[in-house]
Amino acid sequence: MTSIFLNRKATRLNFEFSEEQNQLRDQAQGFLNDNCPPAAVRKVLEGDESYDKQLWQSIAELGWLSTVIPEAYDGLGLTYYELVVIAEELGRALAPVPFSSTVYLATEAILQFGSDEQKQRWLPRIARGESIGTFAFGEGAGRPSPKSLQTVAGTNSISGSKYPVPDGDIADVAIVVVKCDAGDGVSLYLVDLQGVQRDAVATLDPSRSHARLTFSDSPAELLGVAGAGWAMTNQLLDRAAVLFAWEQVGGAQAALEQAKAYAMDRYAFGRPIAGFQAIKHKLANVYVKNTLARSNGYYGAWALAEGNAELALAAATARVSATQAFYFASKENIQTHGGMGFTWEFDCQFYYRRAKLLSVNIGSESWWQDRLITAYEQSNQVQAA
Repeated sequence: MTSIFLNRKATRLNFEFSEEQNQLRDQAQGFLNDNCPPAAVRKVLEGDESYDKQLWQSIAELGWLSTVIPEAYDGLGLTYYELVVIAEELGRALAPVPFSSTVYLATEAILQFGSDEQKQRWLPRIARGESIGTFAFGEGAGRPSPKSLQTVAGTNSISGSKYPVPDGDIADVAIVVVKCDAGDGVSLYLVDLQGVQRDAVATLDPSRSHARLTFSDSPAELLGVAGAGWAMTNQLLDRAAVLFAWEQVGGAQAALEQAKAYAMDRYAFGRPIAGFQAIKHKLANVYVKNTLARSNGYYGAWALAEGNAELALAAATARVSATQAFYFASKENIQTHGGMGFTWEFDCQFYYRRAKLLSVNIGSESWWQDRLITAYEQSNQVQAA
């Protein structure tokens, strides 16, 4: 099935979702409008639950968790084009569920690097919504590197602390980045989190929980090749960056729509504030950034789905532009609402909170800018060779 049309003979690349994927978008948007209104996000943000369990189960029943999982592991065996469509709609709804941790990170790691036995054990459980996954990468402030890692491996076990880990308080399995003496100095380990100490970590967006995971000779099994963990981590982050970018694009578009709707309905001096030049400029600037982010998202989706060698460049490009677009849209949405936009009662805060959280969850914007420069230089070297 040709999901995005790519005209290779033309001087430009033309991207277009297929009719089936647009139908999937409409279905996903309708489902989330009915089952994940702002009130559902507020309920998790203000309540004691870490996520919306009923929504999570419904998403599992729809098969979204198994979108790219092969049929051999009880998945749907679809493409990443379908997954980015779902990611955008989840971002638009600010869904308070552990989808990104489970699907973009844990599932991707197991799919790309796991043994058949590991895939048979975990992927069907994830596909059915029985297991939640996560990726334990950071160890506090600063950019992780092979030299800075403190979590170490023993004999079929690991010890150390990882934080903040997205959805670490509710996850059943984690892919953990661990220091080692072989190869590039890092290995990935798959850890069943039963019995692992977890402590909640407060973040700006309580509708997506985080935790500190403390491993004390915790049983673990190697994922992939020992000593190749840093290269695998970079590969995983590139793949996840594209999916997160589409989630950010969805959130940015929803923030723009909310700002526009308020500007059309809010009257000042006898006319809608949408008629004032200052508001027009705000919304126009948001639209421009959103359009650029979406265009770069198409590039990332194509590189991911087609397994193209440009993935590192496309992923960094999509990540940086989507991060900038979502933050700018969320900020301008609050400004458009004026003084009321800063109050707890208004829903503008939801977009700002999620934008700030997603801007650092797999590395900061500056970190991805560095990756973008590196990928661009490497691309030029390949073309020159």
